[in-house]
Amino acid sequence: MAANQTLQRRQSQLTRGRLPSYAVWVVLAASVVLGAALSALIGFSVVGWAVITAVVFVVTATIVTAVGEGERRAKDRLVTFLVYGAFLLALLPLVSVLWTVLERGIPGLSYNFLFTSMNGVTGAVDNASVENGTPVLGGAYHAVIGTLLITFWATLISVPIGLLTAVYLVEYGQGNRLARAITFFVDVMTGIPSIVAGLFAAALFALLFGPGTRTGFVAAVALSVLMIPVVVRSTEEMLKIVPNELREAAYALGVRKWRTITRVVIPTAISGIASGVTLSIARVIGETAPILVTAGFASSINWNVFSGWMGTLPTFIYYQILTPTSPTAPDPSTQRAWAAALLLILMVMLLNLGARLIASMFAPKTSR
Repeated sequence: MAANQTLQRRQSQLTRGRLPSYAVWVVLAASVVLGAALSALIGFSVVGWAVITAVVFVVTATIVTAVGEGERRAKDRLVTFLVYGAFLLALLPLVSVLWTVLERGIPGLSYNFLFTSMNGVTGAVDNASVENGTPVLGGAYHAVIGTLLITFWATLISVPIGLLTAVYLVEYGQGNRLARAITFFVDVMTGIPSIVAGLFAAALFALLFGPGTRTGFVAAVALSVLMIPVVVRSTEEMLKIVPNELREAAYALGVRKWRTITRVVIPTAISGIASGVTLSIARVIGETAPILVTAGFASSINWNVFSGWMGTLPTFIYYQILTPTSPTAPDPSTQRAWAAALLLILMVMLLNLGARLIASMFAPKTSR
């Protein structure tokens, strides 16, 4: 009996000064009601209601906690509420963008949009855009092909260069003068505007092949200038976190350095490297300015990146908004632009999923 009384006394001491678990929810419900009332007084809106509710909840919950649990726990709860609030504020623009693109882009996604180009389409429905009596509103097939080809070639150029540069900086450079210079220039390249990369590629190929050279490969070179710094920095950080014990164990077994790098270091960091490559692709796949300078704009399908202008999804969106086919709503051009934006987001999402799949496939196997 005495032992039970002692245990109950200790439990009461541990729970003394604690608010019940439902107290925060009660405060939240009251804040929602009070926020709606205050918002109605100044002109009701969902945004105003949410802001007033959040302020009332944070202030009220902090005061209630200070009265019931003390000042120290009230400060802790206040900081917790602020952290959650910052997270929700950061999430709101993302949710808003996704919702808007889905709402306006889904109606435009159709077989016609995905598998036809804008070749010969000059208006919403006119004589130039009618085939066999059926109006052809045009689609983004040529832009999808151009985006995939240019991004593929840019990745093909950037990944080997960026990967080998990062390997040199981590495994061979060891802080020497050349490594410091490379690091400095990589940091500078990380912040250059995209239009500068486009002008550089256009000027380079104008010197080599003459003025006015605009092809998909020129655009790929321009995008690679933007991709390489991202690949280098992300790969460098991933290689740095590989434990030195793994390298030393391979060296102790007589494994050469290049083989240690290819068989031990890179496979260990492949997950982060894949994520970095994906981030670099996502960084450039939506660029518009360098594509306009280097690849121009095409309304027909072009499979050859070494000849002729090429269309991409970003330039397709730009021209659909810039040159609408109808002055009144609903405008087919605006619908095509939103559908292309949604398609671009889906492509980036698939790239991220593919990177995670590759990372899981090539990551070193662990056992308990």
